Amino acid sequence: MSFLYWAAIGSALALAWPGEAKADAPRPPCEGATPVPGYPAPGAAPAVLTWTDDAWSAPACLGWQRARSRLIVALAGSFRHAGGAQTLLARFGAISVLRGLRYWSVTDRAWRVLITDGAALSGPEPGSRRPDFSAAELAVGATVYFEQQEGRSSGAVVYRMRVLEAGAAKVVIATDNVTPVRAFFVTLFPPGSLRATYLLERRGPDLWSFYGISSTTVEASALASVSPASYINRAAALYYHFAGIPAGRQAPLAPGA
Repeated sequence: MSFLYWAAIGSALALAWPGEAKADAPRPPCEGATPVPGYPAPGAAPAVLTWTDDAWSAPACLGWQRARSRLIVALAGSFRHAGGAQTLLARFGAISVLRGLRYWSVTDRAWRVLITDGAALSGPEPGSRRPDFSAAELAVGATVYFEQQEGRSSGAVVYRMRVLEAGAAKVVIATDNVTPVRAFFVTLFPPGSLRATYLLERRGPDLWSFYGISSTTVEASALASVSPASYINRAAALYYHFAGIPAGRQAPLAPGA
């Protein structure tokens, strides 16, 4: 959520960050599977791996349609949280709170605003703004919509959010873009070409794991390209937000050259 996932497309990318060995494929924590990348200790920086592999089949637990991926990014983290699953659901529903979310820009070598505007929507129509979604509205099976704008895009983009699981010990949220992402009058990401799933699971009385995996499909424009470090820092900003970790107090996950 920036669910505006700018992709590092077109570079033959196999990046591990930080301290992860390259794996053949991502492995989300579905049905008890050991995740790849693995969860770091609480308080440690999240682990990130990226792949360019259009042959990988996403497991059913991600809720993705069977479209080939051009870029896959997976981030795993562990965080302390005593508020329960409903508080975590409320963070996903609080679209307006993401306004002003900061990330480390490798271009500017400084903290910059990632999401300049955002709001919950009453439906998939752009501009149908309403108050943020409550945790009660994000029950299992719920589908809601929101719009969001990044500082480097040329307009707001509508996203769909689906609640795949919402139990006391596990929350799974999937998103995809409903309207295209454009910049300078060029369509970079057609509808449905940006997809992400977030899997949060309780591992102790106040310990939760976070696994976020996103994919750009082969329908995305080859003109959409940023550095891998930039993409990693965007993913890290979202992780810190959902984990309740204040942004800007940690070292950049990918500071850049």
